[in-house]
Amino acid sequence: MDIEMLNPYVVRILISARDQDSISSIAKRIGLSYGWTHKWVSALIKEGVFKEKWKGIILQKDNPTYKKIMQFIKNTINPISLCYSALPLMGISYSLTQTDAVYVWTKGGYNIARYKKFYPIFIKIEKKDYQLFLYYCNKLDLKVKSKTGVFFEPKLVEGLISVNNGQYNVDSLEETINFMKKNIYNFEPALEMIDEMYHKKLGYKYKEINSLS
Repeated sequence: MDIEMLNPYVVRILISARDQDSISSIAKRIGLSYGWTHKWVSALIKEGVFKEKWKGIILQKDNPTYKKIMQFIKNTINPISLCYSALPLMGISYSLTQTDAVYVWTKGGYNIARYKKFYPIFIKIEKKDYQLFLYYCNKLDLKVKSKTGVFFEPKLVEGLISVNNGQYNVDSLEETINFMKKNIYNFEPALEMIDEMYHKKLGYKYKEINSLS
């Protein structure tokens, strides 16, 4: 395997690729131009990772190069980062929700009750896309509804509505604020952060007073 094959384009292509796929579909899912996607898919075809069929391509899961790159992805990318990075590449309707929506809207400023040994990722998934979501989780060895480690905690919905913050699909700020209000004991500090960041005039003041002042 050429070391040049281990690049961000190939990683995104192989994370996103399905058993039967097309270059245009992959390009759309990973947000890369058709030309660049075609360049690297063609290189992967030469390596035997994909096989051309009609106007599409078929993923060769037993190919040694494919196995090496996928193992590299799983061993090298932090499990938390892999979960979040993979979501936009799946081509499914999803929305980060609850604690994850708070994390997004506070721009990483507030995260509660999660650590490496117990890190649920709260997402809504359009019901019709759930089997496709599970396909990707199985492909990438990502855990779903586990009790330990990093795992997805999905909620299936119909008629999913979300907003895009530039990187992820997430519940609206208003919906996230309502979630925090319902769970005020855990999220009052985050509400103050939201108040300051987005000038919502929520009236929450949780900052600790400096006892030495």
